[in-house]
Amino acid sequence: MIVLNKAPYEQKATREAFGDEIAELGKENKDIMVVDADIGGSCKTTKFMNTVPKQHVNVGIAEQNAAGLAAGLSTTGKIPFISTYAVFGSLRMAEQVRQEVCYPNLNVKIACSHGGLTPANDGGSHQAIEDMGVYRTIPNMRVIMGADYNATRKLVRQAAEIYGPVYLRFTRDKVPVIYDENEEFEIGKAKQLKEGNDVVIIANGDTVCLALEAAEILQSKGISVKLLDMHTIKPIDREAIIECTKIGKIVTVEDHNILNGLGSAVSDVVAEEGNTKVRRIGVQDRFGESAPYEKLLEINGITVENIVNTAEGLL
Repeated sequence: MIVLNKAPYEQKATREAFGDEIAELGKENKDIMVVDADIGGSCKTTKFMNTVPKQHVNVGIAEQNAAGLAAGLSTTGKIPFISTYAVFGSLRMAEQVRQEVCYPNLNVKIACSHGGLTPANDGGSHQAIEDMGVYRTIPNMRVIMGADYNATRKLVRQAAEIYGPVYLRFTRDKVPVIYDENEEFEIGKAKQLKEGNDVVIIANGDTVCLALEAAEILQSKGISVKLLDMHTIKPIDREAIIECTKIGKIVTVEDHNILNGLGSAVSDVVAEEGNTKVRRIGVQDRFGESAPYEKLLEINGITVENIVNTAEGLL
């Protein structure tokens, strides 16, 4: 049984969850290491550095070097977590991660803050809206974004426990804590938050709270909604999506370019497995700009109102 908190929700950034969990993991396992790119304060790895300083390395503003160092550390039995911003941890490091981490299938984790539009006022250069798509296309890589603080802590721990490359994406800004702290998660298995038979909403990361609110509005209108938190977009939970094709109407919601992210991953399965209509809500294949987070969501239609209208439009 899934246990959800009740509104009004506490608000916490998921980068805080990474900082708290990686510090605990470092105390428990001396093989856990953090390779920082000189932004530990923003990425919340300062606590890890202060707790287990011998397991922490700061390479400076040199993410490509971080990837090579982490790959080398992993060959000695260490479990390195590269920590940087998502825009740098994906695009800047992509070649090194492909060649030095994923090709030899090494046990390196890439843990990135400032995913999606949450960097907001930092502007389009710092808003990672292509990152999950970049890593989704590389063999051996897993791609994960928890919906809130509690989900993220559990998924970070799981990433440390499984072998192989993992990309973990966190929010800069605070998001609602919707899950109970005792809720369990499994990489590659979606969480079903609501049962319904009229329309399906599949969301991940910071959009799950929006989808949850939209589902409640739709249900108040007599529309039965099945809601999934697809925290892992690779490997995608094919079984859960195939089950959704029985309803035949799916809305995906993500804080990412609509190309090659969650919506594309769901559409791939649907195209192969079922006769289903899919509508994708996300960043509309455009760069971001400097503006408040909520305004950027509105510009791209990542809103409760648009989720409701899109779901109703499928019926």
